This record gives sequence, C-alpha cells and structure tokens, in this order.
Amino acid sequence: MTSDDDDPGLPLKLWPCSNGEYLPAPLDDLRAEALRRAGVEADRHARRHAWSRRRFLLSSAGMTAGLATLQACSEERSRSRGTQPGGNYAVPPTAVTDPAEATTIVHGDSTAVATTAGSPAPAGIVVDVQTHFLEFGEWGGQFPQGLCGEAEPIDCFAAEYWRDLVLTQSDTAVAVISAVPVVGAADPLSIEAMERGKALAAQLCGDGRVLIQGHAVPDVGPLDAALASMADVAGAHDLCAWKVYTHAPGGWALDDEAIGAPFLQAVRDTGVPVVAVHKGLSGGNRFASPVDIGPAAAAHPDVSFLVYHSGYENGVTEDAYDPAGGGVDRLVRSVAEAGLGAGGNVYAELGSTWRTLMGSPDEAAHVLGKLLVAFGPERILWGTDSIWYGSPQDQIAAFRAFEISPEWQERFGYPALTPAVKDRILGANAVELFGIEPPAGVCAPTPEGIRRSNATYGPRSRRDILETFRREHPWTVDWSR
Repeated sequence: MTSDDDDPGLPLKLWPCSNGEYLPAPLDDLRAEALRRAGVEADRHARRHAWSRRRFLLSSAGMTAGLATLQACSEERSRSRGTQPGGNYAVPPTAVTDPAEATTIVHGDSTAVATTAGSPAPAGIVVDVQTHFLEFGEWGGQFPQGLCGEAEPIDCFAAEYWRDLVLTQSDTAVAVISAVPVVGAADPLSIEAMERGKALAAQLCGDGRVLIQGHAVPDVGPLDAALASMADVAGAHDLCAWKVYTHAPGGWALDDEAIGAPFLQAVRDTGVPVVAVHKGLSGGNRFASPVDIGPAAAAHPDVSFLVYHSGYENGVTEDAYDPAGGGVDRLVRSVAEAGLGAGGNVYAELGSTWRTLMGSPDEAAHVLGKLLVAFGPERILWGTDSIWYGSPQDQIAAFRAFEISPEWQERFGYPALTPAVKDRILGANAVELFGIEPPAGVCAPTPEGIRRSNATYGPRSRRDILETFRREHPWTVDWSR
C-alpha cells in the first residue's frame, strides 16, 4: 500500500484507456494540454485551500478544477479556429475555491431519499447499466497495470474493487453487472461470479443495489442447447436482461432467421424481454455494426433493445448526422429506416462512449444531440463500462456539468441538455425500464483497507492490447491488422 503523501492522480481521467475491446486513441493536443494545466492548477489551488495535493485531487474542488481547465482549453482551440465550441462544461470559476459549490456541481442531488413504489425516480439518482469485474479462475488473463496496490495485477479487477469503485467511490446508486465475451469455464464473469458480486455489494450497501444479466451465446454449440440453457439460467437467477455479443466468439445478426429470430423468441419465453447487445467499439467488425438493430426491433416490438456503446467506433470522428456516416450514425440510420422514432423499444447506452468523448466536447455534443433527436431523452441510458476506467465519478461529474451550446441547438436542431434530461439519462430511464425500487441515496463510505485513487485499470495503449488480449483471448478482435 502507499503512503498518505502519494499522488492519487488527476480526478478528470482524460488519458488513453480502453475496456479491452478497442484500441485506445492516442492523447490529442486538447486533452494533453488540459491535463498539463490541470496538474499545475492542482498545486496552486491546493495551496490556496491550505490542503495537501492529495486532498485537493480527491475533492469535488479538484474535479471542478479539471473540468474548468478542459473548458478553457476547448474555448481557446475554438477561438484559434474562428468558431464557438458546441459542447461546454458549465463550471463557474468560484466552484474551484468554494467547496460547497463544487460539491453541488459534482454530486448534484444524488443523495436524495428513496421514493415509494410506483413514484418517479428521485432527482439525481444514478443507475449504471454497464459495469464489470473479473474473477481469475481458469481465465488466466493478465493486465500490464497493477495500480491498486495488489501484488497480482488481476486482483485490481476483483469484485471487492468493483463494489468499492462503483458503489462507494461514486454517486452510482444501482449498478448492473454485465457479462463479458468469454464462454465456458474460462469466463471471468460467470453468472455465479455475478451473484457473488451482488451478495458482496448487499453486505455493505444493502439489497437492491445490483442487477445482473444473463449471458446468451446462441452461436456457440447446438442452437437448441444454447436456448435451453437460457431457460435454465433465467429459472435459477433473477435477471434484468440478456447480454449478447453478436461479433464474439462467432458472428451473427439479431435480424437473421437462423439465429436471431430463435434467440429473440427464447428471450420472450424466459420472461426477460430485454436484450443488451454490444454494438460498436469493435475495430470495424461487421457483426458488431448496429445495422441489424432497426429491423430486429421493428419485428419484435415486445422486446427492449439496449444498444451498448450506441454504435460508436473509436477512430470515427463524430459530426452532424450523415445518412452515409459511420459510428453512431449507423444506429440512428438503422432505426430511422425501420420506421422507429423516439420513445420506441430501442435504447442507446453510453458506456465507454461518453468516457472516450468527454475529452472532446464538440464530438460529445454531436453524439448526445443526435441520440436525443433520434431516440428522445427517455431512451438514452447511462453506463460507464467501469471497472476498466476506475471510479466512474469523473464521468458522472463531467456529464452533470456538460451542456450543448445554444448555437448548436439552433444550428443542428439538438435539444438542450437540461438538468431534467440529464436526470432521465443518468437514472430515471433505467428505473422505469427495469422496474427498480430506488434505494435511499448512495452506498456507504469506502471500506477500510481499500485506498482511494484516481487510477484507471484498463489497457492504455496499442501495445497493452497486443501483448495482453491477442495472446490470451482468441475470441476478441484481431488487433494485428
């Protein structure tokens, strides 16, 4: 373990990091300058508060300082180009020096009390619909990072760290444990592991904090056996959704007759008519494209489709909607061509997508604006893909402070990202979809023995991906090309 004087790292984690499913983008000039300035500002403001650097970097004031620095750098870049930024972080300068104001900006109303059954979700509740941890077991995977103080790097991804980072070091009130694309005995996040994580969270936080998904793999082995296994899992576990990867380990589509149609019928038969499907962040794998979402959703209106990552692809620059565009445009196009509009049975989810884009405010504004137009504020779900990115609190704080500029609202027809809209995205939509009884506020303080930091845990470079995932996981994307 580290000493009290150790630097926990900057709270706004803008450096490259991946969930292991995509190559992290190199640090661009905007984020690099924002990180450089944030480091300098941390020293100055820590002295101003008469705090240690560590205390400041772990405080709400430290988070607002990072957001204010990113905003200043974004504005300077826009001025150099003769434009106005389309995405803004609304952080007044006083928030850096006023701890109470900083706390309001960073944490909002997330400590609101629980509501009675059937009433609206409390303002500010955060429901993270995409979280993960790993159990070593027979998996054998290794990560190059060992930033949590454990002797074995893989232990940094254990359920105890997941519970602490997601449920006690952030405003997340409810978390969904989502399956990873590994099958068989090597699966580091089996349904049994999920149940252990759920129980571990309940010991500290009480019941109702964690939901789990079933992992469906209809393309592995005989189809009838795979579908029968789904019925067995649903009968033995309280599931909120089915998680599928249409591109791993094989390749199939939700709208095909051979696998997609029987799978969706099995989804209905299990009584869990919610499909969470990975779409995007795939290195261009065609089976991870969201082109099948619109046809499948139109043909199965009684099934809800949660499109993880919203079709976003790292390396595709997000701009105003282009009917022939890539990335998120593919999802928007697929749903529109299927005749589905806002308020339908398709939900766009932000895991890894928001984390990647929050350091690029204009792209973030385009993505959120396009999703709001296509799906409406009631059909966008909050997810962070944590534990890979450490505590998701910086993602939450950045989203709470983020705004789409009035100029871009008028120019592109994007709705305003109001506090009410953010509340829907951060939690209220998931509360309604899953029928959650919102718990009373957030979880307990950090358990003794687990130290707070602003570290990330996932792969940070192409080399990390090549050395780790290509060797250990033949089911993932071929990053060597």
